[in-house]
Order: sequence, then structure tokens, then C-alpha cells
Amino acid sequence: MLLEANGIRKSYDGVKALISVSVELRAGEVHALVGENGAGKSTLIKVLTGAVQPDGGEIRLHDQLIEHNNPAKARDLGISAIYQQPALFPHLSVAENIAIANDGNKLWQKVDWPRRTAQATRLLQQIGARISPGALVSSLSMAEQQLVEIAKALAANASVLIMDEPTASLGQQDTGHLLRIVRELRARGAGILYISHRLEELFEIADRVTVLRDGNNAGTCEMAAVTSRELIRMMVGRELETLYPKLEIKPGKVALELRSVYCQRSKVKNVNLAVRSGEIVGLAGLVGSGRTQLAEALFGLETISHGSIYVDGSLVEIRSPRDATQAGLAYVPEDRRRHGVILEMPIRSNVTLASLDKLSKNGMLQKRAERDIAREFTERLHLKAPSIETPAKDLSGGNQQKVALARWLITKPRVLILDEPTQGIDVRAKSEIYHLIGALAEKGMAILLISSEMSEILALSDRIAVMSKGALVGIFDRQDASPDEILKLALGQNDSEVRGRN
Repeated sequence: MLLEANGIRKSYDGVKALISVSVELRAGEVHALVGENGAGKSTLIKVLTGAVQPDGGEIRLHDQLIEHNNPAKARDLGISAIYQQPALFPHLSVAENIAIANDGNKLWQKVDWPRRTAQATRLLQQIGARISPGALVSSLSMAEQQLVEIAKALAANASVLIMDEPTASLGQQDTGHLLRIVRELRARGAGILYISHRLEELFEIADRVTVLRDGNNAGTCEMAAVTSRELIRMMVGRELETLYPKLEIKPGKVALELRSVYCQRSKVKNVNLAVRSGEIVGLAGLVGSGRTQLAEALFGLETISHGSIYVDGSLVEIRSPRDATQAGLAYVPEDRRRHGVILEMPIRSNVTLASLDKLSKNGMLQKRAERDIAREFTERLHLKAPSIETPAKDLSGGNQQKVALARWLITKPRVLILDEPTQGIDVRAKSEIYHLIGALAEKGMAILLISSEMSEILALSDRIAVMSKGALVGIFDRQDASPDEILKLALGQNDSEVRGRN
């Protein structure tokens, strides 16, 4: 056995994060670790990497007990973690970031720049990454940064790789490339502990799976011997009958219409699209296809060079988020931790941030009104937190997403733009978000849904619009859409004309 964690226990201020968790990792194995947010996955990772000391239990590597573990010791032993948000220095080059992994504490030693560059080139080629060693990390896409993290782990001679939601921020094409690299690492004998909320991804890549629930083991089994339904039941302790609820709603009049929208800086070009009241229009495409840039243009975060936007049939001019909000648009962005919520602020302040003018009198915020509306919307969205004074940073990913949603629902928008609304959240929270999206559509809200998860787009959308290279290249009715056709258009194989109807 490559790595063994036996009976790991950890409590924080009396709260038991890990009651008794055991997991085994073989050499040449991809072992999936799944569970709801709060099940103990993150705490276990911190224990394995030495960032947190357990209250009990033991860790063995190659059958040798690891004592007094810490991050430096774990790295020296060959245990590396790759997180959803890469832990890289943005203003250093790729080669410098990779070199950090094995330079250690070599003080007063002259830097051998040619050796660093040669090593980075070799490692990047080894994983099929077409990235210049001299490029600044800040200039790289999220997918490229994940590849640099893998190269960095290889530079440290890691035999155990812990990958925590590595594809959460990636599109389908980049995810496919990353999974190919994982297979190659497995073939070379590395042991990979793989954490992901994307169950379909686990069936593609994992050999075995361990499920955590409430700080305990809920079971370990061969991936080939379990179904997604059984995994969900193990994670939540009950059947989750309708993960993708879809209400049949007759769309109303056009709530949002785009006519020849073009953004020179973000290269969004000539987009024509209509979203009706009560309709969910999915926006599919690869990372970099222009989906997020289009959403940002609609919300006044990108400049529209020419074209027109209509809300409820009236021409609106959107130059800023304030203009967008006043026009009846709301936008929940992709990166909730950077742009969706303010982590240090309490729930109360986060959910009322877009409505301060309505909650103020003579320039003074009405605290009672703020608390009342914060309680109303957190209860309506079934947000789980001790109180509305709880800082957003202390919430699970699903509850942070509900906070971001609540902020804009308070503004009573006509059109809601959701960018990757379930990215990095667990299966129960996904189900809750899906039910909420359906309920909003049922009440007549027009919803533009951006998602990199094909199953999500196909299950929730009434129509699916596909973007490629900044242009809208196809629109499908739900019953006519298929993963193959959507991917074909997203890859630009039929970009000579727009297919489907507006």
C-alpha cells in the first residue's frame, strides 16, 4: 500500500470535523474521495499534507509511520496537493514557480537560470502542456495554471498527488486534457487521491471511491461496482430522487433581447439572442468561447462597441452594473469567492449590498430593515448558517452561492444571469440550487444559464445556445439537443452560420 490514513480524528472548538476516517491509496491508482461540503474532505487533505495536526489516528507512507507531519516534511516525502485555486505566485514565471518545489532552503546559492528553464521545459513537455517557461503565471488561464501545478508536483518527485476539485473551473476540452494527464500519471505508478463533485468525471477516471459523511467513512468500493444513484445515497444518507428537476413552463413574452451585440475588447461578436419570461436558456461553449464575456457585457462590466439590448421590449443602454440593475438585470458571477461574496462581511451585509439605496433614509442605512430583509431571503433560500451575522467565509460553497443569489433576488430582477452556479458545490447543494432556478423560472423570471457541465445544461435548459470564438454558432430546442452536436459546434466545426432559431 502506498499511503494509509487510519482512524483520523480532528475537532475544532468542540466541533468534530473528522470522527474516525480511514482511507488507503495504492500505487498506480486513482482513488476518488467524495462527500457533501462539511463531510470532512478538506480537513483530511490538511492532515495528509501536514497543514493540520490530527487529534488521533496515524498516517503511513510505504508502511512507514509519519510522525510530526508538517507541509515541508510531507513535500519531502512526496505528498503534494493541487487545489481548485492554484497556489502559484502570479508575478513569477512558470519556471520560477516550478523551481520553488525543489529549491528548498538553499540559501546564498546562485540561481542556475538555464537549468531552471530546461527543467520546466522538460516537465511541461512531459505532461503535454504548451506553455512557455518564461510566461508569467498571471497571464495563464485557469487550465494552464492547473498544468503548472502538476509540473510543480512532478518537480518535487511526488508519488502521492492529492487533487482537490482540479476541473471545477475548467471547460470540457481542458477537463479532457487534464484527465488524460491523470491517466498517464497513474500509468507511471503515482497514487492519486481525487476529490470532485462531478460524479460523471469520477466514473471516467477513478478505480475506487471512498465516501465521507459527517466526519465518518460511509463506505469504500470499486468504482465499477457502484452507480451514481448509490453514491448519492451514501453521501446524503437518503435517496435524492430528482437531482435535475425540470418544470414544464410555458414561456411568456421576450424579457431580454440582444441584437447584433459586439464587444471589441472581449471579442464577443454579433450576438443575437432572445430569452423569454419563464424560460431558461443555457449558454454552452468551451472556456474562452466568450460566454462569460457576454454576461459581463450585459451587466456593464464590458463595453459594448455596438448593438442593442432590449428588456421587456424597451431599448436600454448599459454602461455600468448600476445601469444593468436599474434595467432589471442581475448577474451572479463565476468566481463566487472573488466576485460573488465578500468573505469577511457577514451574511446580512452581503445579501443587502445591491439594495443599499432602498434600505437607506437620508443617507443612513436602516439597520432594522436590513436585518429583516436579510432574514427573509436567507430563510426563503434555506441558507444554513448560525445567524445572519456569520461571515461568508465560514459558509460552505453551496451556502455562499445562495448568499450571492439572495443579493440579486432582493433587487427583483426581470432577467437573471447565472455563470457556473454549481461550480465546486456538493450534490445536495446542487439539487437545492436546481430547484431554486426552476422556482424562479416558474414565477416568470428569464434566466440565462452558463455552465460547463453538459448534463446540467441539457437537463435544466428550455433552449441551448452555443458559443465559439466569441460568436453564437447554434441554438437548439431542448428536445433536439445532444452532447455530440453541442460539442461539435463549440469546437467550431460548423461555425459558418448560426444554426437553430433565436
